[in-house]
Amino acid sequence: MSRVAHPAGPRHADVLPAEHPPAPPADLNALDPAIWPRGAQRVNGVLTIGGIDVRDLAGQYGTPAFVLDEEDFRGRCRDFTQAFGDQAAVFYAAKAFCCRRVLRWAADEGLGVDVCTGGELEVALAAGVDPAMITMHGSNKLLTELERAVATGVGHVVVDSFEEIARLAYVTEERDGLTAGGQPAEHRSAAKKDSHAGRAPRVLVRVTTGVEAHTHEFVATAHDDQKFGFSLSSGAADEAVRRVLAAPSLDFAGLHSHIGSQIYDTAGFDVAAHRVLELAVRIRAEHGVHIDELDLGGGFGIAYVPEDDPADIKVVAQSLHDIVRAQCAAAGLEVPRLTVEPGRAIAGPGTVTLYEVGTIKDVDGLRSYVSVDGGMSDNIRTALYGAEYTCALASRESAAPPMLSRLVGRHCESGDIVVRDTYLPADLAPGDLVAVAATGAYCRSMASNYNYVPRPPVVAVRDGASRVLLRRETLGDLLSLDEG
Repeated sequence: MSRVAHPAGPRHADVLPAEHPPAPPADLNALDPAIWPRGAQRVNGVLTIGGIDVRDLAGQYGTPAFVLDEEDFRGRCRDFTQAFGDQAAVFYAAKAFCCRRVLRWAADEGLGVDVCTGGELEVALAAGVDPAMITMHGSNKLLTELERAVATGVGHVVVDSFEEIARLAYVTEERDGLTAGGQPAEHRSAAKKDSHAGRAPRVLVRVTTGVEAHTHEFVATAHDDQKFGFSLSSGAADEAVRRVLAAPSLDFAGLHSHIGSQIYDTAGFDVAAHRVLELAVRIRAEHGVHIDELDLGGGFGIAYVPEDDPADIKVVAQSLHDIVRAQCAAAGLEVPRLTVEPGRAIAGPGTVTLYEVGTIKDVDGLRSYVSVDGGMSDNIRTALYGAEYTCALASRESAAPPMLSRLVGRHCESGDIVVRDTYLPADLAPGDLVAVAATGAYCRSMASNYNYVPRPPVVAVRDGASRVLLRRETLGDLLSLDEG
């Protein structure tokens, strides 16, 4: 049951007052398989992930630490490719969590990678991802980023503004003042499409459909009053397509739509696809062009707390295919290739953050404040979005009664909250290890050095072995940036 009011109002009359605590769980030691990594279990009372005791991980790598179940990540990649099938493409959204090894895993499992900045692009290239399997996103791509994307042969660019269409056309036509291969202008487009490095990327126009997903206001992205995409209602999307088609060096591929995050059903996709395909009908009528690709973005939800109930990805995939086929049949359109861009749904569930308890304060019998050695610098989502999480005593089991708790960090902010309302055993003590589940997406990738705290490592585990993906930052790393 949610304790954060949805901006569109209560969905099923299940929104509690903000300070109403949840009911305690029946078993504080239980690990809900819908929330915890697939490789998580208790062995002799201790949490193990990927066959490794978390006490051993804390001893070797310290705390806080992100512990990533490699087989969970790979398995979810396979779930998506198998669910959507050969007639669709799946691209991992690197913004959820990005490092070279993880992008290699995604590529190994048959996924492409979508990136939002030049930095993410460089990680993907350094990981050996085929540039043709990279999609470049971003609402304000720098000219240098577009130049790099074109120079390396990135497969797709999702354009987000009229200025960007002009910049991309400039880069593909007049980069360094040269034509493609020294050929006259009328041959530039064909030359670039046939080459690899320097090839013109296929262009997707990002459309704002006016559909708002049932998520927090700050992460719902398809209503008109926001920074992303071209509005359908204003006619901007139609004009964007005209400008792409008018640029001789740009290769129009189709349309892109992203309606939000933490989406648990396909109703919003149905409406969005209908509106996007209405634009496809107008494109055919005005330009005689069929769209080759329809990218419906990501936003597939995961379970953070027991009340979360995301749909099975097989059901989602079948529903999206059915929606697109039905909408195309009704409009008399050829069925375009469907693309989806899961990020959280792949990276989120397989990672936990491991903390050590430092202090415990009982506040007037209201709740206990449990302070850990991390906080908002490694997980800003609770402070930023009011996100909810599940946590558990990880270093041992306990038969003590449940203690209403607030898991907080070590930063100099009253809003430094990791888990707002949770139950931990009443015998919890400093030195115990607490694990917070489902922290693989938008935690390490949004981490900061607030209060000059170094960012934690990311440690992958699999079959009883561990390895560092991103090492722990040191104070020396931070001080090296200070020119004094």
